[in-house]
Amino acid sequence: MQVDYDPSVISYEELLEVFWSGHDPTQVSFSRQYANIVFYHNEEQERLARASAERNADRRGKTVRTAIQPIGTFYLAEDYHQKYYLRQNQAIWPEIAAYYGQDDEGLVASTAAARLNGYLGGHGRLDQFDAIANELGLSDEGQATIRAILERQAHRLGLDMGMSVLGF
Repeated sequence: MQVDYDPSVISYEELLEVFWSGHDPTQVSFSRQYANIVFYHNEEQERLARASAERNADRRGKTVRTAIQPIGTFYLAEDYHQKYYLRQNQAIWPEIAAYYGQDDEGLVASTAAARLNGYLGGHGRLDQFDAIANELGLSDEGQATIRAILERQAHRLGLDMGMSVLGF
């Protein structure tokens, strides 16, 4: 995954903390295709990445096996990996497919689709979804479908309606 970010909104260090919390960096990747790697653009990012990996190793008491490497050419994943949760959810996919047509490029580039995919993957709170729901290009029925999915996920996991799997 490649992340474009605004350093006036979130720092590289904060992004690293989210990255470390999103996987077990002590596990060895079973293939290069699915490897956990922090890529850096400059010496300062490299220094910050290595320092955060060391802090993470100290906290866990285990060796961090996530690689830290200079950025190279970025390749998008195959189409079937793009917006996976949207594609797999038959309750909302017809509306998304109708909105984007056969344009996978538009789907892949869409930040609105990325947000919806994240919500369907269990990331984000219902109140956060409600705050931006009208900006996502969904019909009222589509919004209701997403809300129902989020409510079922929260109920299944025993979460307060304001909480997500990740707790933010």
